[in-house]
Amino acid sequence: MALKTMMLRRSIEKKKEELEQLRAKDADFSVRESELETAISEAETEEQETAVAEEVDKYDAEKKAHEDAKIALSSEIEGLEADLDAAEEAAPTRSNPEMKHKERTVIHMNDINIRALPMSKRAFDALPMEQRKAIVERDDTKEFFTQLRSMKGQNRAVTGAELTIPVVFLDLISENMFRYSKLLNRVRLRNVSGEARQTIAGTVPEAVWTEMCGAINELTFVFNQITLDGFKVAGFVPVCNSILEDNDIGLASWIVEMLSESIGLAMDKAILYGKGTASKMPLGIVTRLAQTSKPADYPANAPEWVDLHTSNILKVDSTEDPIPFWAALAVAAGNTFTRYSRGRQFWAMNSKTYAKLRSKLIAFNYEGSLIAQYPGVMPVVDGDIDVLEFIPDGDIIGGYGDLYLLAMRAGMTIESSREVQFIQDNTVFKGKQRADGAPVIPGAFVAININNQNVTTVMEFAADNANDAQLSALAVGSETLSPVFASTTYSYTLAPTGTSAKIEATSSQAGAQIEISYNGNNVRNGGTVTWLTDGQAHPLTVTVKQGNAVRVYTVEVTKAGG
Repeated sequence: MALKTMMLRRSIEKKKEELEQLRAKDADFSVRESELETAISEAETEEQETAVAEEVDKYDAEKKAHEDAKIALSSEIEGLEADLDAAEEAAPTRSNPEMKHKERTVIHMNDINIRALPMSKRAFDALPMEQRKAIVERDDTKEFFTQLRSMKGQNRAVTGAELTIPVVFLDLISENMFRYSKLLNRVRLRNVSGEARQTIAGTVPEAVWTEMCGAINELTFVFNQITLDGFKVAGFVPVCNSILEDNDIGLASWIVEMLSESIGLAMDKAILYGKGTASKMPLGIVTRLAQTSKPADYPANAPEWVDLHTSNILKVDSTEDPIPFWAALAVAAGNTFTRYSRGRQFWAMNSKTYAKLRSKLIAFNYEGSLIAQYPGVMPVVDGDIDVLEFIPDGDIIGGYGDLYLLAMRAGMTIESSREVQFIQDNTVFKGKQRADGAPVIPGAFVAININNQNVTTVMEFAADNANDAQLSALAVGSETLSPVFASTTYSYTLAPTGTSAKIEATSSQAGAQIEISYNGNNVRNGGTVTWLTDGQAHPLTVTVKQGNAVRVYTVEVTKAGG
């Protein structure tokens, strides 16, 4: 019996993998549908309308076959799961059958394609009513909502009041993020529970021709690894108290939507411009391409580091005529050449850049009608276009998205904080998700500016004020520190000319806590210190605390005897 259940589980896993592969193609159908809608609106002649109608018929047939295949696989999975349940029930009774029954309570999300929903429709609301009721009636969901409502109106920070979102919500939120994030559909996404190591095969060696009966030559394959950590993307969201008082289905809809949108949008920016480990975020594509030297913390087992800042960061001149312009852009985009990818390229840009590209395609057909081709797809170069408004004008970032690895860790949580929006009648909650990412094969990406200007390689992110424990100024009377004070320099020396000095430390964030000590004795911020005159170095330390961050500034003060 144990062998049968094992075989059923393996079959279910295999079928689910096949279903995920089919779902991954949903985005392609959405793009094609958008292209066809544009083609229909732009068709002017009968010949054009006929051609578009043929494409629509072909699209409808392919989409129907795609949806039928998903439905068939879903039904097959449900049948296998039913067989598994029957096999487990027939197995010898275990010591805790209630726990077993609870673990087998699974809500399937196979009824709708969440990623294809319009933005006007909330993901949870799109589920069938029976499915929504089944979710909110689960014991873990009820407990979650009860605890969430109990936080309403609290006027103090709650210690240990962290809420873990029920597992049944995580899949829904994860799927829904794909509606708000353009790039999660492009990159290689892995859900992991700990430190993630991705094995990467090196360039495939060439097989050797020889006599039919000759000895076979050994082929050498090299494998590398890229290691990803876990950083947190988070923020707080205000929830209207009326929603908290509403029914559980309405509350679930708001939670899923707000967290999905907030975190999904943050992911896109990090995939392109993330500053890496030092800034506690993923390493972005552009950031990696702009590196001019191998980082000191580059993993030993990772692929050999390559300088790409000249070969893969390029510029072309959009003032050129269309043919030389597109020729130059195609050559620049060709630097994404790689032997590793099996996927399709993507190209990210803002709407102004996209409009400029389309303007280079405007032409007149043989009847004198104005035409502009390739909506939603990069002309000449090929690959899907994603419009992201935070990208600077003229910049285009793209390549083979499956060679960017994004590790998402389970355990998204909600916590309550102070009721900072009392007047607005809101209760504030914060959501957080841990993730990390990096280009696995960075040479598979390029950054191009079509205005013949330098590509923007550094992007400002929302300031982490809650963990900003730095000083904006440090004054020791009229004395001069060596080196000159800078907020990111933490060690100084001082040979004072006077016998005492007033110590004034100013934090970057008004709410930060500042502690000052001289030679082990506490000093009030703004207080005066009398120097020891024994010719020895004595530390003057300024400790800044904000959130979970702590910074210590040290001044070694040496005063000779008078």
